[in-house]
Amino acid sequence: MDKKALSIRPRQPRGADASPRPGNLSGGRSGASRSGRLGAIDWPASLLQGRPRSRADLLHRPRSARQAELWLVVVDASASTRRHGALSKAKGLLAEVFEQARRQRARLALLHATGQQAQWLWHGQKASQALQHWLDKLGAGGGTPLIDAMQQAATWQARRQRLHPAEHHRLLVITDGRLRDWPTLTPSACPALLVDIESAPIRIGRGRQLAAELGADYYPIDSLAPLAGWRT
Repeated sequence: MDKKALSIRPRQPRGADASPRPGNLSGGRSGASRSGRLGAIDWPASLLQGRPRSRADLLHRPRSARQAELWLVVVDASASTRRHGALSKAKGLLAEVFEQARRQRARLALLHATGQQAQWLWHGQKASQALQHWLDKLGAGGGTPLIDAMQQAATWQARRQRLHPAEHHRLLVITDGRLRDWPTLTPSACPALLVDIESAPIRIGRGRQLAAELGADYYPIDSLAPLAGWRT
């Protein structure tokens, strides 16, 4: 499988992850060749200040500015994910995602779907060692509040987008899809990927249906090996 399809973020050209601060030399490789004032108009930021009445009211996006990213991650850790090593595979994938977020300076929002109600563990912060501590202790149990998690995630994401209109969002859902039934899901408002961790010999295959309703790309966990394919 093409590794490009597996990345939570499209592969960037060489040097795209360099420091966004302009260098000392105009036109040099380490800095922007033109002032940010000459960049494209940042319409969302401009309109948030009120209706522009003159060109001076328009805000410009610096040419060298790097677009802020937020990855919204929903993790299904219900009792069924204890079977056949499903949760262990999910933890391996999450470790890769956390490391990639740290390297790319992306912010993370993390929802844990286990027990009776989904729980927020991270709210749009930079990745830190605290995430690894949580991952080391992650276990499975209880019911499957995945739909509750998806609904909470959609509400939170819409509010976050209003507060940070220039932020680029991506959604990652990790689940074994073992739900009996659920209400029709609202398609994701941002690019989404559902990773199916169902590992039982006999599979019910509902992860693919969930992905279709979300408008998400679908991948079984085994097709993502090796996990290095998630790095850009």
